[in-house]
Amino acid sequence: MVKRVAGQRRPSASEAADPSERGPVPAEREPDLIVVGRIGRPQGIKGEVTVEVRTDDPDDRFAPGRVLQTEPAERGPLTVESSRMQGRYLIVRFAGPTDRDDAEQLRDTMLLLSTSDLPPLSEQDEYYDTQLVGLAAQLEDGTELGSVVDVLHLPGGDVLAVERSTGGLDAKGQELLIPFVKQIVPTVDLTAGVVVVVPPEGLLDLSERRADEG
Repeated sequence: MVKRVAGQRRPSASEAADPSERGPVPAEREPDLIVVGRIGRPQGIKGEVTVEVRTDDPDDRFAPGRVLQTEPAERGPLTVESSRMQGRYLIVRFAGPTDRDDAEQLRDTMLLLSTSDLPPLSEQDEYYDTQLVGLAAQLEDGTELGSVVDVLHLPGGDVLAVERSTGGLDAKGQELLIPFVKQIVPTVDLTAGVVVVVPPEGLLDLSERRADEG
């Protein structure tokens, strides 16, 4: 889940557009699945793993008995047997793995949950990631920027990853990282399938310079 916040400052172009903060672009997944966590290193010798939480309600998403889909799909589904917080990570035991070697095979697995298993959103400006991925991004004057291909939950806040397309701006295939705050993304129209972007100064220029350098 992602919430569009008011924001306190406009990030600089380098802060908003530096793609080095994200990992590899994920493989295409079913549209009703959202990421709730990523498996990290094994914990101990009994098959437990650390999980980087990507949900606001880990107690529910990782409750005993919860069945999670995986990416890659062949590593799952995984059923939660137990979970507990330890520092910034969740320690999870899934049904199946019994030792450290088994747990190591799950490293970097993305954990997914269907939106049909989640309660409806009630607060204004809250969205599930899958509602935003695939939306067309455009400027206030209607100039096409591209499509939202991912939603990143970074330490500094949520960010829309937009893959540039052709149009008035020649930077096809380049990626923009756009902070999901109201002054930069003032309009989210799910019915029309559009997000309107008011980019920070220099953001588009930086993207075009990368296209030229590439």
